[in-house]
Amino acid sequence: MTSASAVRSRQTIRFRGVSFVAFVLAPTPPVDDWLDELDRWRTSSPDFFVHRPTILDLSRLPLPTAEITQLSNRLAERGIRIIGLDGVEAHQLDPSLPPLLKGGRPIAPPAANYVSLAQPSGGAAPAAPPPRNEPTSLLIETPIRSGQSVSFPYGDITVLGSVSSGAELVAAGSIHVYGALRGRAMAGAMGNGKARIYCTRYEAELIAIDGYYRTAEDMAPELRGKAVQCWLDDRALQITALS
Repeated sequence: MTSASAVRSRQTIRFRGVSFVAFVLAPTPPVDDWLDELDRWRTSSPDFFVHRPTILDLSRLPLPTAEITQLSNRLAERGIRIIGLDGVEAHQLDPSLPPLLKGGRPIAPPAANYVSLAQPSGGAAPAAPPPRNEPTSLLIETPIRSGQSVSFPYGDITVLGSVSSGAELVAAGSIHVYGALRGRAMAGAMGNGKARIYCTRYEAELIAIDGYYRTAEDMAPELRGKAVQCWLDDRALQITALS
């Protein structure tokens, strides 16, 4: 006598490859001075790194394993979660540290005091992707309220309204704000040093172009409340009133 048994279909385990844009922090020696600069940044934008994937690039700061762990812990105390390491050798890592990332490509030049929206560097550059069908500009016809974040990795962002304190814009191209800019604006975020920022009322907490930034404390007080443009000139962020 034989018995029939139901044959269950085996579920397939699916693996997918996806690509994300992450922040890259590239500390320079001495570490304490670099952390002090980072703390000044966080004073102006305390929530900047909250819930953001961040890569730690140690190519300019050779450290033994124990000091890599210590630095990672000091960043965690500041609410910065490191998801991967770059610029180190595999033998320098232990299981308690984030994984070593390979195969990325740099999208902005290195510089001191540099905080970049970038992919991790190192490894051979991948083949150029096929042309995308996404639009090259994003038009927003409503104000950007506090706590909102708008990211557009394909081109310019134009806002027909104000950007509130605590809000942010991140664009691969230029940023145009036809209203008060009170939050954070980061143009050229994918490595475009020719990007610019324009606004009709300048009250920003932070502006950045191609990773080079200024906080509110670094901005000329006589420009606040005026229409301005911001651009990058030989790694220096320039701001001038629009006549």
